Amino acid sequence: QQPKHDLTTVKSVNLDRYVGKWYEVARFPNRFQTKCSGDVTAEYQKRNDGRIDVVNRCRKADGTFAQAVGIARIVDAGGNAKLKVRFAPAWLGWLPMLWGDYWIIGLAQDYSYAVVGEPGREYLWVLSRLPNMSEENYKTAVALAAEQGFDVKKLVRTAQGI
Repeated sequence: QQPKHDLTTVKSVNLDRYVGKWYEVARFPNRFQTKCSGDVTAEYQKRNDGRIDVVNRCRKADGTFAQAVGIARIVDAGGNAKLKVRFAPAWLGWLPMLWGDYWIIGLAQDYSYAVVGEPGREYLWVLSRLPNMSEENYKTAVALAAEQGFDVKKLVRTAQGI
């Protein structure tokens, strides 16, 4: 099904407020996270060069943790809502297909939760500052994604704190 309109991001993101630790509340299943069984987090930290360090962690089925370290760069300097993220080795960074779209399409006014997707609508994450978010906020986030043309029936809740 083809989206009826282009994906729209939030108007502006204060990066100083956005960086820090986020807990994954739900996601579209994807090949990058097949080994993750729960306790998924993403941590962002601003760098001196204007980019953002990214550390994604998750608990695997055997109880151990997996970690992926990446880097993000802003691609819409006016609003800071469109980023490109790379988890490949740095020496491959010149290859454009290794930079994935990371668009902030929903953000609570108090930065307590965020909705992140990409224009092809193949990837979607609902993130929260706390391991669990209120059902009301979750429904708001999911409705926002649905309005943007995401097939929210594909969302899978993430087990946190097991």
